[in-house]
Amino acid sequence: MKTLKLLAALLWLAASPGAALAHGDIDAKHGGITKSQNDINFELVPLADGAAIYIEDHGKAVPVAGMKGKLTVLNGSQKAEADLVVVGDHLEARKVKVAQGSKVVAAIQTADKKAITVRFSVH
Repeated sequence: MKTLKLLAALLWLAASPGAALAHGDIDAKHGGITKSQNDINFELVPLADGAAIYIEDHGKAVPVAGMKGKLTVLNGSQKAEADLVVVGDHLEARKVKVAQGSKVVAAIQTADKKAITVRFSVH
């Protein structure tokens, strides 16, 4: 009987929402949309004249110095691209419109020349 109760408790814990966060916090800390890839969290934040991307590893900000990339935004049949540049503690792209229904691809190159591609869907 104890084994059955223990198994039921483990199944309940595995199904709880907190169990999905075991490898780090993927909550949107800047009001954006998050995507997790290889235990790294990316948050896309639409801005009035562009978008920002914040990067975290297990809840700690990843230094973005030396990073660069390109942001591609698809709004229906329209496509816009902008360079991602370092601004303070995050990357930013200007002169692109991220709106409801947009598909966004961030092609990021780290300071040590590793390529990372992250895809977002704006709902």
